[in-house]
Amino acid sequence: MSFNFLFKDVSFGGNRKVPFVYVLWFTLALIAVLAELLHHSINNYLIFKNVFWHVLHQKNLYLYYADEYQDHNLYGPIFSFIIAPFAILPDWLGVILWVMFNAFVLFVAIRQLPLSEKAIKTVFLISAIDFMTAGHNVQFNAIVAALIIFSYTFVQKGKDFWAAFFLALGILAKIYGVVGILFFLFSKNKIKFTGSFLFWLAVLFVLPMLISSPAFIIQTYKDWMNTIAEKNLLNMVHTEVNMQDLSVMGIIRRTGISSEISNLFVLVPAVVLLGLPLLRLNLYSNLVYQLYYLGLALISVVIFSSGAESATYVIATVGVAIWFVLNMHRATAYEIAALVFVLIVTSLSSTDLVPQIIKHNIIRTYALKALPCLVVWLMIIYNVGFKKEATLQSPNVVPSSDNSLAPGNSNR
Repeated sequence: MSFNFLFKDVSFGGNRKVPFVYVLWFTLALIAVLAELLHHSINNYLIFKNVFWHVLHQKNLYLYYADEYQDHNLYGPIFSFIIAPFAILPDWLGVILWVMFNAFVLFVAIRQLPLSEKAIKTVFLISAIDFMTAGHNVQFNAIVAALIIFSYTFVQKGKDFWAAFFLALGILAKIYGVVGILFFLFSKNKIKFTGSFLFWLAVLFVLPMLISSPAFIIQTYKDWMNTIAEKNLLNMVHTEVNMQDLSVMGIIRRTGISSEISNLFVLVPAVVLLGLPLLRLNLYSNLVYQLYYLGLALISVVIFSSGAESATYVIATVGVAIWFVLNMHRATAYEIAALVFVLIVTSLSSTDLVPQIIKHNIIRTYALKALPCLVVWLMIIYNVGFKKEATLQSPNVVPSSDNSLAPGNSNR
């Protein structure tokens, strides 16, 4: 069966043509949010929108407000500015625009990658299932992935001021953005990057005070750190209904290898493995090497997080997709098998295509969603750590300083 139609253009009248995969991307987002609206299942959006209202009215962001939503908020006060345009709208309209905004931001981010047009389309296809899962959960994770990507692509283009902005925003909105610090190493102007980062940290730290008060925001950041620490401890407790800790540590805890294992026993070796290939200083200007590290960052922040849940994996699968397209012209049987492993166990396991007995009793119970991404993570570590520099090349990489958003860019 041929899938070439996925890479072809769709005509919208006249000479205006758009790649089918781009139409599919936004259609999936719209289908996902409309389905949740019909089922009155937009709890995450209610949490998000109330971050804005709670900052505005100086109410503790991390308490449980049973009359407004279920569960707890885990985002920083700067998130109030991200959600504000949607929070002031009626819920039905706000949630639709919110999910479509997530789709658009990640779309723009992926389009900025220094990759060929075919490679870009392939990234969209590989990450589409987990992207739709995030949409069904009306989650923020697509934008989190985009912020990490932007913190790399702006460094790659020499725009350190804006790279630092996206890094700071990613950290202060949701801690996951911290992995973007890796891309400091690829900056050609590290002093500018550092100064810009400190500038944006200060600006974004203070910004919510404009609609609140300095004392409230300072206290909110303290509360946020305490809440994250407490949530991390709760996520480590294996219960029948635990939807989180779908991580490498979760696999170890849930399979009985070591139910009391500390995250540090996994995180320390992971950081060492992640850092050792960075000793290859001569490769810092190699785009393939850089993109491998972008893939590592996107995967790492999910599979080594006790807060990882199904909707978080859109971040990781974008990283998997970047890894695959770098080698798809010469993909080995092992690499193809690893990709299929990811698509079946990581991506499809969140859908109704997988029977409940497998999805719940096996994959979720033992946190196996993280396993295929761990396999890919190790394969990337091998590539950046041991492959000869001459082999770190790919015809799918476009070494341009700026990339057009227009579909079908002839430079690709």
